[in-house]
Amino acid sequence: MRILGIDPGLQNLGWGVIRVEGSRISHIGNGVCHGTGPDLPRRLLALHDQLSEVVAQYEPDAAAVEHVFVNRDGAGTLKLGQARGVALLVPARFGLEVGEYAPNKIKKTVVGVGHADKVQVQHMVKLQLPGVKLAGPDSADALAVALCHAHYMASSLAEAIRRQA
Repeated sequence: MRILGIDPGLQNLGWGVIRVEGSRISHIGNGVCHGTGPDLPRRLLALHDQLSEVVAQYEPDAAAVEHVFVNRDGAGTLKLGQARGVALLVPARFGLEVGEYAPNKIKKTVVGVGHADKVQVQHMVKLQLPGVKLAGPDSADALAVALCHAHYMASSLAEAIRRQA
């Protein structure tokens, strides 16, 4: 199974794809989509087009997106929410189920601490995906989202099997 993790951002939207085979997890690809353009609609369109290319190229079986929380800048939060909308829309348009995870849950799952910083997340992503070359902190965060989704998908599957037994 291939899982696409997405770290939403209006300027830099991180993405990462992993393969899950039983208990083995490996890195397939990662990168950053850039929201370029003179105005918000064109920036969102650029993110949409680039992320669509990623999904078409890597053909994931599932996707997961990080939740966005409100901060002091209401206008900035709304714009980031629109980028998150693109991050949810593109995988859904390709027929993928999309999981959503809070940043603290992702960090707790990948690092073991809910308030880990970006350096700790990058370190643990590199440990869990040996040999990975990160395109940047946004792609590391996206790979962490994918790893979190893999963990919770496995837990859900094990729970379903236990209930049927």
